[in-house]
Amino acid sequence: MSPMADGVRTVRFSTDDFSDGEPGVVMFREMVRRHIVALENQRLTKGVGLRRFVGMALPDLGVTTSISEPQIVRRTTQLLADGNDNLRLIVVRRSRKSAIASQFGREISINPGGAVVLTNSEQSSITFPSSTRILVLNISRRKLRPLLRDFDDVLAHQIPNQVEALPLLSNYIDGLIYGPVLNDPDVVRLVVDQIYDLAALTMGATRDAAEIAKNRGLRAARLREIKADIALKLADPKLSVEWVALRQRVSSRYIQMLFEQEGTTFSQYLIGQRLARAYRLLTDSRFADRSITSVAFDAGFSDLSYFNRTFRRCYGGTPSEVRAEGAAVAVCEYSGVNASKRMP
Repeated sequence: MSPMADGVRTVRFSTDDFSDGEPGVVMFREMVRRHIVALENQRLTKGVGLRRFVGMALPDLGVTTSISEPQIVRRTTQLLADGNDNLRLIVVRRSRKSAIASQFGREISINPGGAVVLTNSEQSSITFPSSTRILVLNISRRKLRPLLRDFDDVLAHQIPNQVEALPLLSNYIDGLIYGPVLNDPDVVRLVVDQIYDLAALTMGATRDAAEIAKNRGLRAARLREIKADIALKLADPKLSVEWVALRQRVSSRYIQMLFEQEGTTFSQYLIGQRLARAYRLLTDSRFADRSITSVAFDAGFSDLSYFNRTFRRCYGGTPSEVRAEGAAVAVCEYSGVNASKRMP
């Protein structure tokens, strides 16, 4: 748990925090009930029911990712007594079979990549017939309702996997859960607002909410995707803004605009990431036998002289000097991009 000033806090927990066996399962489910929502689980096969579960609670938001073994998850009449009237956005990220949700007397088939919204204020169930990777957002009804065109029409209806904002939302949550701990209350509030932006776009945002989301949540999620693509192809000297734009199905100008809003450019960010990778390789004893040329090429530089000049400008020493000194780490600003720098 990470307490913050003025009442803002985050709570992060996972199955790794609890012992194996039934006592650990009971304690874990109590954490889910306390910080997310109370649910009843019925296993359809032998096993623990959940694997690799990570949960995170923020103001007005609960987030969980897990691999669910075949099971039925219910919100029963008895559990409704807790007064939790939030919504659950359930995303079936990967599965061999469709999940089946039930609420208001309707059955909703959720294909892999799709989602459904259920309200916690009414009985519901969702069946996972096979091992399923799932993402669940527990969302405040009060905070979400003003952002949607038709709030009631969203409940217990399928959200198809073609909705553009859905994978952006899923990947944004991955970065949140598996990324660094959030310690700044203002950052926490911004992250929550960005997630609500993406959730509203997924469910059908009002015109005003969509415009805000375009310049806040959607921009943040798209930039995260772009940076992930850069990391994926960092070693490729042919990596270009055009390649990323094609992959992301946006224009090159849009990508440049996103980086300009961060005070840098695509090229500057790319060089900074390549320099940081080269620095890590040079200061890691496991790669001591690698030549400077090999390190440069592995970081995506095709011109050795350019690499040497740029590296020295950033780190205040040649690649050979940095390797020899095993310098301590500080912060280097290269054209507005953070990287590591040796201490003087």
